[in-house]
Amino acid sequence: MAEHAEALRRALAAPQVVVPDAESDHAYVRHADGITYVCPWQTRLRCLLAYSRMLSAPGALLPGTVPASDEDQTMAALAQLEDGETTARLHILASVWAMPLTWFVPFSAAERWLALGADRDRPSAAATASVTRSLVYTTAMSRARRRVARGLAAVRSAPARYEDAAWKPLRAEAELAQVGRWLEEFHPYSLVELDYGGLVYLLSDDALCGDQSVAEISAAIEGVAKGECELAVAMYKRAHSRWRAFAEFELAN
Repeated sequence: MAEHAEALRRALAAPQVVVPDAESDHAYVRHADGITYVCPWQTRLRCLLAYSRMLSAPGALLPGTVPASDEDQTMAALAQLEDGETTARLHILASVWAMPLTWFVPFSAAERWLALGADRDRPSAAATASVTRSLVYTTAMSRARRRVARGLAAVRSAPARYEDAAWKPLRAEAELAQVGRWLEEFHPYSLVELDYGGLVYLLSDDALCGDQSVAEISAAIEGVAKGECELAVAMYKRAHSRWRAFAEFELAN
């Protein structure tokens, strides 16, 4: 919630702060089993990369999004990223409106943590974690890497008939391989977390409780590995249909 409040302050500022001048000093911190885990926010880097994606999307960026006084500085920072002068190693991957299905692969259904919140309204920035509405999966890095490796082996061995059943193994392989490469950049004893973020406010309590995307994708991969095509496609389609509906919000007025 603290990061959300900070982003809201930048959005409401006049002029709007699209890319912060300096990198954030904040981080997510978790204490578990005597170990402290730290995940930097990297707000400036993430905003720069998001701005770069907007620039590369034809017609998606209106003139004047970045104040004229900040334009030169922002473009210079982007040039440094493209030239490799600045590290672009991200600790946080983010997706707008929908969750890429490959992001569910590193987790198991038993690693799910759901909180519906003390009330049904959106909590304020001062709300405590105990009353925050959230859906999170957390796992050890070693388990995440093994599951991704197993998923890659499964989709690489998928027969051609999957191409005619709404599942695109080649695309899934490329996206899952990208997840695997990202996981390899971190310490082997790290934790990996999947957080639904603000998406939980688009779902009713029943829908949140019934969302079993991780279990469905896990069953789909298991089906591919065992040659059970109908099971694999059915589980994939369930998850795909759910998240396609979310993705359509991006185009809503």
